Amino acid sequence: MLSETKTTLKQLLFQTQGYKRTPYLNQDGVLTVGIGRNLADRGISLSEAYIMLENDIDYFDDKLRDLLDFYCRLSPARQAILIDMCFSLGVIGLLKLKDMLRCLSEGEYECASRNMLMSDWAKISNRAQELAKFMALDMSPTSEA
Repeated sequence: MLSETKTTLKQLLFQTQGYKRTPYLNQDGVLTVGIGRNLADRGISLSEAYIMLENDIDYFDDKLRDLLDFYCRLSPARQAILIDMCFSLGVIGLLKLKDMLRCLSEGEYECASRNMLMSDWAKISNRAQELAKFMALDMSPTSEA
């Protein structure tokens, strides 16, 4: 397809389909997102998933930098653990772990690890034990323990 044709088509589809950043049911009851992406039939490709993952990591990193004055002082491994936790808890959920965050702000990593395990999150997360251990040891969540 010619570049000019594709540009015109993109403009047309944006006008006719509109843009929705969150999934919705289209007029035929099909789960759709973006500019007419049929999630039921097409889903997303692995490369699209990686783009979304990159954006989500950046989003959580930016939020934590803004909200936690000690975040930038944490090691990359500990920052990665907090971002990992945001994927299941969201930023608001992570901020509710006040005792853990207090310990982190004071550089008390064993205390932070213990508080991670005492949280409601630990009861539902199959990775809580592993992440708490990594927090205490300053290991990346991808490390072999």
